[in-house]
Amino acid sequence: MSKTGLAAGRPSVTKAKTATLASLADDSGTKRVNFELSSEQHTKLKIYAAKQGKTIKELLTEYVATLSIE
Repeated sequence: MSKTGLAAGRPSVTKAKTATLASLADDSGTKRVNFELSSEQHTKLKIYAAKQGKTIKELLTEYVATLSIE
């Protein structure tokens, strides 16, 4: 290995274990949810949340808590 930390060779042959999505997972018991909205839908949601005095996250978290699984 050179002084710069770079080495010749195939990266897939390294002995160090590479990080996987599973190994990077947050163990706090929470999950991230991402989805896309149109600009108009996002604006509508943001205005609604502001009128309720809440963030979008708070609004959606509270909504999910009201859902029942039957």
